[in-house]
Amino acid sequence: MEVCDSMGMMVMAESFDAWAEPKVKNDYNRFYTQWWRKDLTNLIKGHRNHPSIVMWSIGNEIPEQWKTEGARRAKEMTEFCHSLDNTRPVTAGGDNPKACTDCGFYAATDVPGFNYRGFLYDELINRQPQGFILGTETTSTVSSRGVYKFPVETKKMATYPDGQCSSYDVECCGWSNLPDDDMRMQDDRTWTIGQFVWTGIDYLGEPTPYYSYWPSRSSYFGAVDLAGLPKDRYYLYRAQWNKREHTLHLLPHWTWPGREGKNTPVYCYTDYPQAELFVNGRSQGRIAKCDTARLDRYRLRWNNVVYEPGELKVVAYDADGRKAAEKIIRTAGQPAALRLETDCKQLSPNGEDLAYITVTMVDEDGNECPDADDLISFEVSGAGSFRAVCNGDATSLESFTTPQMRLFHGKLVLTVQSSEHEGSITVKAKDARHHLTGILQLINIKQVPIRIKARK
Repeated sequence: MEVCDSMGMMVMAESFDAWAEPKVKNDYNRFYTQWWRKDLTNLIKGHRNHPSIVMWSIGNEIPEQWKTEGARRAKEMTEFCHSLDNTRPVTAGGDNPKACTDCGFYAATDVPGFNYRGFLYDELINRQPQGFILGTETTSTVSSRGVYKFPVETKKMATYPDGQCSSYDVECCGWSNLPDDDMRMQDDRTWTIGQFVWTGIDYLGEPTPYYSYWPSRSSYFGAVDLAGLPKDRYYLYRAQWNKREHTLHLLPHWTWPGREGKNTPVYCYTDYPQAELFVNGRSQGRIAKCDTARLDRYRLRWNNVVYEPGELKVVAYDADGRKAAEKIIRTAGQPAALRLETDCKQLSPNGEDLAYITVTMVDEDGNECPDADDLISFEVSGAGSFRAVCNGDATSLESFTTPQMRLFHGKLVLTVQSSEHEGSITVKAKDARHHLTGILQLINIKQVPIRIKARK
């Protein structure tokens, strides 16, 4: 909560996953009657002084959401929350919006929370006494960083022999939809008040759509992968939500041995309204976003590009038609170096500070090698130690706490922890197959006391 306060994030603090009726054996229903007031009291009194809290949630996809008994419990719990904090509204996420509306479940709360089902917004808005709708869970588009499937087709619950999902961001779950659908509802319906995307980052468990595929063991929902590396979809959201900085992102990568002469669609995620694409200097056309087309309102798409090795360049234009920015990606050559980049170069000597180091395989010109899967080993010496490593692969069973891991589509993230004494930290990454070594130095700085000067 302190981190959220410091970053200006808005938080919905959620309590229960079940009430009196069970979802699974041995869940919270065994304790609900005796404990719900105590647990809500601890939640609200423990966090109500944090400015980042903007609302309380009394539950998510509660089994009795479609029953009048559920509506009665929701009303009682909402009023109890008000007695502890009358400054913030109360919501609950429902995945059966029609039933939640019919039985009065939504009416019992301050904020009707729709989990997915954006196609029901228009049908049900006039039956919400509050006059607005919150997307308490939205999207659930699935993708794997650096993985692209051909042909590019919009699909639900698509599975492949490698246990991955396409990063063209056109695949979703059976109950969900694409980001473009929720963005459209948020932009066009003044009575929508926001959305919580499921999810920002991948997590262990729920490997949808691979319910039975082994060894898939983490989700594919995130805009950021399990290692904290942005997927392409991250930039689709960034282009829509970041109003302070421009976004210009191209996909896929442009290293496709064996795809010469084959159709390879190119997407651009950008806040600019139009752009022109070039393959080895030849224009593929200048296109603009189209508000009436599902996948062309928030994306720029060249669907008939034929792959040939070389240079892929996009030139973006602003609303006045002036050239505003450009992005170039090139076909990678053979692996030639390991590039190490850190999120911070100085750590405090407290035995707790962490640095996240991204390791990338590049060719001799610095181009990223998007399909590199080399086994990388690590050595951390000096005033710090190896903590963990992750490559973001949902099908990897490699240990997070052993100092070696394979690259997943050319990247992984290493975590280094500071010691309790001052000095420098040396990080070495080694690739035995190509005889490559990458070295990075961090500084473990002296802890400086904070002095606060009182104002007169």
